[in-house]
Parts: sequence; C-alpha cells; structure tokens
Amino acid sequence: MSPSLITGSPWRVILAFAVPLLLGNVVQQVYQIADTIVVGRFLGVDSLAAVGATGSLLFLLLGFAWGLTSGFAIPTAQAFGARDHAAVRRSVAAGTILTALVTVLLTALAPLVSGPALALMQTPDELMAEATVFTQISFLGAGAMMFFNYLSAIIRAIGDSRTPLVFLTISCALNIALVLAFVGAFGWGVAGAALATVLAQTMSVLMCLEYVRRRLPVLHVHREDWGAARADLREHLRLGLPMGFQASIIAIGTITVQVALNTLGTEAVAAYTTASRIDSLAIAFLQSLGLAVSMYAAQNIGARRPDRIRRGVGQATWLALVVAALLGAFMIVFGASIVRVFIGDGSDEVVELAHSMLVVNGVSYVLLGVLFVLRGALQGLGHTLIPTVTGIIELVMRAGAAIVLGGVMGFIGVALSNPLAWLGAVVLLIPSYVSAHRALGALPVDPIEVTATTAIPIIGPTDGSMAVDAVVTAPAPIMRRRFLRR
Repeated sequence: MSPSLITGSPWRVILAFAVPLLLGNVVQQVYQIADTIVVGRFLGVDSLAAVGATGSLLFLLLGFAWGLTSGFAIPTAQAFGARDHAAVRRSVAAGTILTALVTVLLTALAPLVSGPALALMQTPDELMAEATVFTQISFLGAGAMMFFNYLSAIIRAIGDSRTPLVFLTISCALNIALVLAFVGAFGWGVAGAALATVLAQTMSVLMCLEYVRRRLPVLHVHREDWGAARADLREHLRLGLPMGFQASIIAIGTITVQVALNTLGTEAVAAYTTASRIDSLAIAFLQSLGLAVSMYAAQNIGARRPDRIRRGVGQATWLALVVAALLGAFMIVFGASIVRVFIGDGSDEVVELAHSMLVVNGVSYVLLGVLFVLRGALQGLGHTLIPTVTGIIELVMRAGAAIVLGGVMGFIGVALSNPLAWLGAVVLLIPSYVSAHRALGALPVDPIEVTATTAIPIIGPTDGSMAVDAVVTAPAPIMRRRFLRR
C-alpha cells in the first residue's frame, strides 16, 4: 500500500481523502438525526428536548475520547509516511493500550455522574428522568464508540479513508432499523434510542477488527510490539491528550450554553437541539477537510516534504472558504424547511427559533472553515499548545456570550455564542499558522526514496477501498534526495 498523501496534486489528494470522511461524517450525523426524528415523532417535543439536554454532557466525555483517539493516530501517520512499518506497529500497540485504559475508566465512572451532572446543568425537572437514562446507556456503551474511532483513525492514518465509511454506513442502516424497532415497535422510549446506537457502533467495531485482521498486515501488532516503551506511550499521550482536552474544553462551553438554554424553556432546548443536528450535518465537509489536512500534514512531515504541506494547506483553505460560503447560503435559504422535517407541524415557535440559529451560524461558516483547516494542519505537524489554547478561547467566548448575550437577548444571544467562539479561535490560529508556514519554508526538502518496486494498490471490487485485493510491483520513478537551501 502506498502512502497516498505524499504524492500527487495537494488539493486533489486532500479532497479525495476528505470526501469519504465527509460521507462518513454525514453517516455519523444520520445516527443522531435518526434518533431525533424518531424521538420527536414518536415520543414528542419533551422527549426530544430530554435527548437534546444530554448533548453537551455526552460531548464533554465522548468528545474527549474522540480527540484522544484521533491524536493517537498522528504518530501512526507520521511513521507510515516515513515508511517505517516497525514504528507503525509500535504506534498501533501504544494507541490500543491507551484506548483500552481510557475505555475502562469512562465506562466505570461516567454513568455514575450522569444524574448529578444533569442536575448541575439545571436540566428542567420534566426532562431529568429521560435525560438520565439516555446518558447512562450512552456512557455504558462508550467502549464501542472509543474503539471504532480509534480503529477508523489508524486505518485513515495509512491513507485509507474509504473503508471506515463502508462500515459506518452499514452500522448506520442497522441503527435506523433498531431505533425504529426499539422506540416505535417495542415502545422502549429514549432508552431504546440510546441502545440502538450502542449496538450499531459495536457492529462497526467488529467489522473494523475483521478487516484489519484480513486485509491490513501493516497494522498487525507482533508480540514484541506490545511491550510499548514509555517513550511511545508518552508521545501518544503528548499528541492525544491536548486534542482530547481541546474537545472537552469546547464541550464545557457547550454545557454553559445548555445551562443558558435550560433557563429559557423547553421550546428553546428543542430548537437548539434541532438546529444543532442540522448545523452538524452542514459543516460535516469542513470538519472532514480539517481532519484530511491533519493526516496530510502528518504523512508529509514524516516523508520530509514541507513544500507539499505549505501548498496543500493554502489550497485547502481556499477550498474551505468556497464551500463554507455555499453552505451558509443554503442554510439561510432552506433552513426553515429542513427544520420542519424534524419537528413536524404545530411547533412554529421551535421552527422560528431553530431557523434563526441556522442563519447566525450560516453567515459565519467561513470562519469555521479557516479554523478547521489551520488547526488540523498544526495538529498534523505535532503542535499541541496553540490548538489547545484555541479551545480555551472558544470556551471563554462561547460561555461569555451564552451568559451575557443570552441574558440580554434571549435565544438569539445564545445562538451568537458559536460564531463568536470561532472568531476568537481564528484570531490566534492565523498568525500561529503563518509562523509555522515560514518555518516549513526554511526546512530542506529531503523526500523518502521510493524504490523501483513500489507496491501499487489494486482497488478491490468488494468495497472499493484503498485496501488491496492484490499487490503487484512495477517500476516507479525514484525521488532523488535534494535540498532547498534558504
């Protein structure tokens, strides 16, 4: 399998890598959308609001887990870009050990704090029972989410962003079938919605494991690799913890927003929940582009191609700006119609509030596009401080806006917390990346040599992924070492 992100036109390989991530992100949103539509239609607005009230708490802990596992894959991508397969195996072993430890802690402790945490967030009394049940079941199944994210991350780290999409699509279809059965047919309420998602994610983990076992020998860990050195564990934590904390810091700001919403009533909570689901779907490409840039930067720094990183990040930024403008216009024009798909008739106030939030976010998507690309580039290069600080800035800006503007302007003030948080982060990210861009320009271009028998992946007819059915060898041009002197 060739390291697909270190050759070819930068914007093309980034886009090709990002599109499966986009589709996978969309499928992940479908998990939540399926829950939202079924719960809203079968159980009513109060149950919908109860599920929505859990979102920020789930994001606090599960977002930490997602960021952590994504960080664990960066050393894997760097080692793969450097064509050091022994280092790839050691990285997989270290990441697996750490993911398992975090899973045990999360599964044991998080369900115990669910009820008190929701009470601390001033969740309305009429929502507490259902919100607590939904949260506890979600946390009990956190292991499935953890390991699917980690397995997907290391598969993407070696250049294959398509296979996780296939498995995610299958599990999403299963999730929709299960949530309809558990909530609609069996009448298990919000507990059934949470259980359906956990079971579907478990299936995706099993599919990933079998795929790695059968098709990806580069990720097979040997017995000696399990004795992970302290240096390996430390390096993975150095990159994973800041990304996890960054997600948690952002989630704390989201919790502040949730508290402000809870004081505005059930209609405000339902409107924010619905708008957030739609908003997440709309910005899926921007998120995917950021992750693609992160893997692109990691592989190319491992391959000693700083010149490609400079060109690729610039091209990805322009791509993000164009897409963000188009997405924003779409949300402004069609947002209200999309909201009605979730809510149905008879909830005009919820529809109006949700659409107002989509308009506020839509005009600010250009900020978010720049944020995702630049932060992804810095993370792929191994920078941890600035991305973490931007998370803190988002926390302060989001919390401050929710409390101050929410108290003065009501729901629209709370909605303004998102673009203000994005603006604060971008103000720091732009000069930080400019500095990194200049530093990359001073580095020599010293490409890893491609041998005369480079493996050529044959795309298999079964799943269409970059994982190969067969590998042949053929002559390939050798990149001679050369240096750029500044």
